[in-house]
Amino acid sequence: MRPLTEEETRVMFEKIAKYIGENLQLLVDRPDGTYCFRLHNDRVYYVSEKILKLAANISGDKLVSLGTCFGKFTKTHKFRLHITALDYLAPYAKYKVWIKPGAEQSFLYGNHVLKSGLGRITESTCQYQGVVVYSMADVPLMSPHADDVTDLQGCFHRCFSHKSYLNCIQSIIQLFSFILLLVVHLRPLIEDSKIEVGNHSIRKMTRILYSSKT
Repeated sequence: MRPLTEEETRVMFEKIAKYIGENLQLLVDRPDGTYCFRLHNDRVYYVSEKILKLAANISGDKLVSLGTCFGKFTKTHKFRLHITALDYLAPYAKYKVWIKPGAEQSFLYGNHVLKSGLGRITESTCQYQGVVVYSMADVPLMSPHADDVTDLQGCFHRCFSHKSYLNCIQSIIQLFSFILLLVVHLRPLIEDSKIEVGNHSIRKMTRILYSSKT
């Protein structure tokens, strides 16, 4: 566990600023104490100084996590926000999108939000602007990028959901299982039909030979 370097801090703050703008300072200087960011196993944790001092007594190889995981750095040194940071970004978000109840489940499964699924949106939201998506009951759902909100389809880029890929793989496995089960059940019928056809051919040849002899 260590403090972020200057470059890591810049990359992370640029990412967070897309969603909360100048409210970024409010994450560090809070009325309930001072909070900071620490890096551990390529993951950035948001933790109070009080808990950080207590965690100093634990060796780095035995420390699993502390505070709230805000995101992680990829191998290409890009910062990716985690869903656990949503509760801290939502109160300070400058741009918000509300989606209708009928579109919530589709969105959470990784699909785009069509214009018909939009409840309302913050005015003057720019293209590719970081937004926080809410339900109509003001419950934060996700933090994607707005993609051309004036487009006729009214779609939004969403963070790729692993769940959608898992559902796709599960469907493929179920399809192959069904095909295999179908083959197992139909195989005896196919073999019986082949035997029946073979016997019919033998009887027909026998009749032809018998008639030629007579």
